Amino acid sequence: MADLYPPQTEDYPTTERSRVRREHHRGSHARADVHAILDAAPLCHVGYVINGAPYVTPTLHWREGDHVYWHGSAASRFLRAAEDMPVCLTCSLMDGYVLARSAFNHSVNYRSAMVFGTARLVDDVEEKADALRRFIENLFPGRWDSLRPMTRQEVKATSVLRMEIDEATAKVRNGPPGDSDEADFPVWAGVLPVQSHLAPAEAASGLPEGIELPEPLAALIQSGRIR
Repeated sequence: MADLYPPQTEDYPTTERSRVRREHHRGSHARADVHAILDAAPLCHVGYVINGAPYVTPTLHWREGDHVYWHGSAASRFLRAAEDMPVCLTCSLMDGYVLARSAFNHSVNYRSAMVFGTARLVDDVEEKADALRRFIENLFPGRWDSLRPMTRQEVKATSVLRMEIDEATAKVRNGPPGDSDEADFPVWAGVLPVQSHLAPAEAASGLPEGIELPEPLAALIQSGRIR
């Protein structure tokens, strides 16, 4: 996807809010590290505070430069309340269970990103429709033009929010158990990798004869990637 908002610096600022306090060697404020995790994760969680109470909602998201987008129903009270609200958006990917010689040293291999900013509603109809087009095209290149065009009512019923990333932190663990000093203890230790991938397609009921799975989707499934 084209970078519509080129970054101004290589790193996000480090603040008291975004500073990594535990296992700081695993943390990074580099834009490239944060963006890689946002782009790889198919799902994010957005945290809001509404009327003094915390809420966290899962949703699909996409990134363009230093901006993250997410969408949902225009009737959602969370999205209606989120306009001009400071929010925290997180993504995480689990890459493996790490089994050590002791229960205390068990862990997981993971990639995570936490980003902060202010949610802005994309309220222009044409801009919103174009943002949704870019979302679909990012997931399934070439699919948008083959679909029934969105109606104006469908665009109206969908809310799109955009957040410029003000601060961000990536954190990654990747490796074997950290207990090599206990290697002589007689128990298996190592990593059980966890992988997410696309499974074979399942056609919708009532699909007319002769409509085959498009080649780009077949290639996407063959590649196994989910984003």
